[in-house]
Amino acid sequence: MARMRTTFVVLSGAGPHRDLARDTREQPLWDEHARFIDGITKGFILMAGPFEDEGGSMLIVRAASEAEVREKLRADPWHIHGILQLQSIRRWDIFIDERE
Repeated sequence: MARMRTTFVVLSGAGPHRDLARDTREQPLWDEHARFIDGITKGFILMAGPFEDEGGSMLIVRAASEAEVREKLRADPWHIHGILQLQSIRRWDIFIDERE
């Protein structure tokens, strides 16, 4: 039986090793982080991007559970090395979606 998937919003803030004076792509381990994200995007990440002024980010993902979200993100070099800090994972029921 297929596991039902739902949408989650993942919020991360700037970690202790985030350099707020530098752009996102200028952060330590950018290439490793980008490869990691590219590797989990298909079937998992629907939308993702940084918050411009505060060094954090938001992901919109599809998963069977919060535990699955945590497991998928566990190996992100930016979380491991404190560039980002996971703040919350919240289930999100989408009522309106006007993207084309």
